[in-house]
Amino acid sequence: MNLASGLRRAGVMLLDALLPPHCLTCDAPVASQGTLCATCWRGLHLLTPPHCRRCGVPFLHAGQAVRDGLCPACFADPPPFDAARAALRYDEGAKRLLLPFKHADRTELAAPLAARMARAAPELLARAELIAPVPLHWRRLAARRYNQALLLARRLAASAGRPCIPDLLRRTRPTPPLGDKGAAERAALLDGAFAVHPRRLHRVRGQRILLVDDVVTSGATVGACARTLLAAGAAAVDVLAAARVPAPRLEEPWPDASRR
Repeated sequence: MNLASGLRRAGVMLLDALLPPHCLTCDAPVASQGTLCATCWRGLHLLTPPHCRRCGVPFLHAGQAVRDGLCPACFADPPPFDAARAALRYDEGAKRLLLPFKHADRTELAAPLAARMARAAPELLARAELIAPVPLHWRRLAARRYNQALLLARRLAASAGRPCIPDLLRRTRPTPPLGDKGAAERAALLDGAFAVHPRRLHRVRGQRILLVDDVVTSGATVGACARTLLAAGAAAVDVLAAARVPAPRLEEPWPDASRR
């Protein structure tokens, strides 16, 4: 052990002695800083196959794929991005991490969330040539004081050794929450809502870009961002998020054969 690593280890031990490590989402004691207790860990649902090969939406079973591993929505109308992946299923367990991160200044949660994202989609990080966050409108950024997607993007870029461009995209106007909107209404609300920063156009052309967000719901927002980047000359766009909201129509189990 060299002197520098020894000093770092001593510093961590001193910090743990002064501020005993607690779970990221509750007050339960844990073995090391930045981890979850066993109860909170069991409340998380990691997104693993089966899922849509294109948009990453989780399947209850592989039989929900229509063809070539695609969900019905991607088969009928393929999104502009090549692949979207997420680390967690967006449910009550994930909300205990993501809502404080997004709304309560818990910016230290960016590190464990980004680490989980990197483990969920190493192939997307490996092929990315640059990384950029989904932008906030300036009014929302002023109110929140930070863009949670940018915090994740910076962590991912550092771990993958890729450049991160915080202002690659701009949100030209505010948009309302889209969760309760239909596909046509979402498209209308997002039309023209994003633009590539004029001084960053030369960074976009010919590049495979990894777009980072905290939560993907319908995919409309990341889809609009991807279309903007492709129109500016990007070679391809992938999406990586901390969590993915399941599609309600894919949450229904197979019918009980005994009731047919």
